[in-house]
Amino acid sequence: MRTNVVIIGGGPSGLLLSRLLSIDGIDNIVLEKQSEEHVTGRIRAGVLENGTIQMLKKAGVSDRLEKEGFDHDCIQLSFKNHGFRINLKELTNKHVTVYGQTEVTKDLYNIIKKENGNIINNAEDVLPQAVDTDAPFVTFKKDGVEKKIKCDLVAGCDGFHGISRTVIPKSIIKSFERKYPFGWLGILSETPPVSEELIYANHGNGFALASMRNENLSRYYIQTPLNEKIEAWTDQKFWDELKKRLPTEAAETIITGRSIEKSIAPLRSFVCEPMSWEKLFLVGDAAHIVPPTGAKGLNLAVSDVYYLHNALKKYYQSHTNESLKKYSYNALSRVWKAIRFSWWMTTTFHKFPEQSSFDQRIQDSEIEYLENSVASQKVLAENYVGLPY
Repeated sequence: MRTNVVIIGGGPSGLLLSRLLSIDGIDNIVLEKQSEEHVTGRIRAGVLENGTIQMLKKAGVSDRLEKEGFDHDCIQLSFKNHGFRINLKELTNKHVTVYGQTEVTKDLYNIIKKENGNIINNAEDVLPQAVDTDAPFVTFKKDGVEKKIKCDLVAGCDGFHGISRTVIPKSIIKSFERKYPFGWLGILSETPPVSEELIYANHGNGFALASMRNENLSRYYIQTPLNEKIEAWTDQKFWDELKKRLPTEAAETIITGRSIEKSIAPLRSFVCEPMSWEKLFLVGDAAHIVPPTGAKGLNLAVSDVYYLHNALKKYYQSHTNESLKKYSYNALSRVWKAIRFSWWMTTTFHKFPEQSSFDQRIQDSEIEYLENSVASQKVLAENYVGLPY
């Protein structure tokens, strides 16, 4: 087989890149190790920045999003069970849209199949090779048969545990990481959301988040130690603890019910530099991870796609690689700003194991200042809705 670009990973970033390249007439093949059913069945959050919405419109997959997505002009913050609003629309003239990453992935799969795009699911032992030569290729197994795709370039969209990043020599790549000493215990419940807006709560017992999937599907999280066992958390125990941490008004009006999904996720910040090497380009979680506190994971992957798609388009139009050489620098500039914001949200709203009463007072004062400072609110708002590309 022969193509222009091999895309390793059929998650939302790989699919979006594939779709945009196809629109520009650039041949590409997506290799995904899991089945389509597995990929489109993964439950993921979905707070979409304005830039992400524009990219999905460009890809032709915004119809369902515009009908079913929930535009949020505000978010709520809380400390000591007292809540207040940050008006994103007034402060930035932008909003965010709640629309599940799962749904984004489904929309991309559907249009790529409709337009006869090339996605190879259940591709095993995928390995990019000779990416530092003029003849790169990717090998993989399909139904036990070894196959090879010759290409010009390789895009690694295969996540933190994927193969792509490991191909870059250790002498060239540098990693930056912070692991947080707690996780998020999250439940999904078929109940109306407690609020039309997301609620981020700081509490002496730990962080809590109230979010939604739709009018009858709610997603709630509470901070827990990393060694917690899901079995130790009955639904009733979760609801009782969540109510303690939310603003009083929300705690008194929340509708509880049986959880239909429950999980604990660790939190980390991770960045690797550079995000490219020779003919290989890293995208999304393959290059960086953010804690979910700032709602930046999927949005950062989409901004990577923005920079890489534009660079690839110029490469095939002008047959020069100047834009490709700048990809890592351009992407990382935005990545680090999002890493900083997510770190700030995480350290401001979570309780750390060794946190003293002084530390708690500092957090309270930080959030109280935010409540009463328009300038501080604007800084938060412009980061939350997404910095420009």
